[in-house]
Amino acid sequence: MKKIAIVTDSTVDLSVEEAKNYNVEIVPLSISLNGNVYTDRVDITPSEFIAKMKESKELPKSSQPPVGLFLEKYEGLLEQGFEVLSIHMASNLSGTVRAAEQAAQMASGPVTVVDSKFISKGLAFQVLEAAQMAEKGHTISDILERVNDIKNKTKLFVVVDTLENLVKGGRIGRGKALIGSLLNIKPIAVLEDGQYTPVKKVRSYSQATSYLVKQFLEDVKGKTVKGAALVHADGLEFAKTIKAKLDELQVFQPITIEDTTPIISTHTGPGAIAFIYFAE
Repeated sequence: MKKIAIVTDSTVDLSVEEAKNYNVEIVPLSISLNGNVYTDRVDITPSEFIAKMKESKELPKSSQPPVGLFLEKYEGLLEQGFEVLSIHMASNLSGTVRAAEQAAQMASGPVTVVDSKFISKGLAFQVLEAAQMAEKGHTISDILERVNDIKNKTKLFVVVDTLENLVKGGRIGRGKALIGSLLNIKPIAVLEDGQYTPVKKVRSYSQATSYLVKQFLEDVKGKTVKGAALVHADGLEFAKTIKAKLDELQVFQPITIEDTTPIISTHTGPGAIAFIYFAE
């Protein structure tokens, strides 16, 4: 039986060390801003990108990896005797899955492409489980079944300071009635079926924190929390406030706080946080 290699993209919000420890191959997206093109997390860090985005008069644009880059990655792994499982960000948010699928069709060996329907830690939950199962010798079908199970048990909420990036990027999806006069409003959206759907308008960070904590407790009641994380785009203090409330509940430890990738910051704009968890 062939060994299985796990491939993902740079929206996964895994550190270089984590990817190395779990033998996960990451194919980066790119970002264009003010006439410059940056490779996500390769030649620009999250903090550097936020600073440049704040200074820019135009919104940055993200681009999926080219088909050739995926094909090069796949062929390198296939030549080493691996079967490839490629798990990627929600297809509704990017053409990344489509590019991976095209490369898979051109590859000289077996490559399976999965739409995670998520980004960030929602994607990471699936990728890490797949990598651990692959290491233990599970089959592709076993891994796919488990990844799909995690997908259905994951929740991702995002709180943004402005909907400008989501609206202009065409990623806000349903619920446009919540878009209007956003003065002093903190919109909360959920990522479902790979699409952002606004679910609540609040007027303060404390109200947003209360909403997220309440939703978390309702969703995990009677279940075991398997993973929980906060990521942010220049929203560290807000993320710390939410973490403090969650830590008081002692439902799950540790809840991590991390900078999100520039690609996701492009979608959400500065000041955003996301709370991601899965329980079963």
